[in-house]
Amino acid sequence: MDLAEITPLVLTFNEAANIDRTLAGLAWARRVVVLDSGSDDETADLVRQHANAVLIERRFDSHAAQWNFGLIETGITTEWVLALDADYGVSEQVVAELAALPAAPGIDGYRARFVYCVDGRPLRGSLYPPVTVLFRRQSGRYVQDGHTHRLALAGRTADLGVPLRHDDRKSLQHWLASQARYMRLEADKLRSRSWGELDWPDRLRKMRIVAPGAVFIYCLFGKGLVLDGRAGLFYALQRATSELVLSLTLLRDDLAGIGGNP
Repeated sequence: MDLAEITPLVLTFNEAANIDRTLAGLAWARRVVVLDSGSDDETADLVRQHANAVLIERRFDSHAAQWNFGLIETGITTEWVLALDADYGVSEQVVAELAALPAAPGIDGYRARFVYCVDGRPLRGSLYPPVTVLFRRQSGRYVQDGHTHRLALAGRTADLGVPLRHDDRKSLQHWLASQARYMRLEADKLRSRSWGELDWPDRLRKMRIVAPGAVFIYCLFGKGLVLDGRAGLFYALQRATSELVLSLTLLRDDLAGIGGNP
């Protein structure tokens, strides 16, 4: 694949802790579009230090709308888009794989696995799912799914061999504030769907008290993070805390009589 036919698209909001590392891994790209949601930290200044990066601002309304604006309204003309969160790291090995991808007319997207990092330390496992990050621009559009989004792609998806890094170094306080917002949206999603429409992880979450403990145990022992020391314990507690915030949000809704008992 010709790297000149790939435009990286990066979404940001107060990503000063991450964006410089991410853009450094995209120096190979002719043009990188950074779509910012109104950061009030040093994000914009850091982006401007990278000659191939273009900063565009748009008020945030939803993840799906933000990504779709980036695909359609930011002047991207290349056939392929590399869609990245600001805490995704693209290594030289990933770039080499992108350049070596064969021409495959039947494939419209490529899915990447992730090595999850805590303050730069890679973990041996995580709950972070594979994500379709590289796709033909005309074939993909995003739809909202709870607090996040998913890519609806017209054609077939293949897997990249080299994983990306997920390395979010923003503060714990920032992460906790984000969880309150995200889990409100997740609670709304769970309440809007019947039991039969949910997969088994969401069914556990809907039971209120099961998911936090189950996630903690699964991360430590199912994913082997007990062998990663304090970093593994931190991640397991982080994921359990997310589920606990969701359980509290659902229970608060129950007490307030919001939406009945799902």
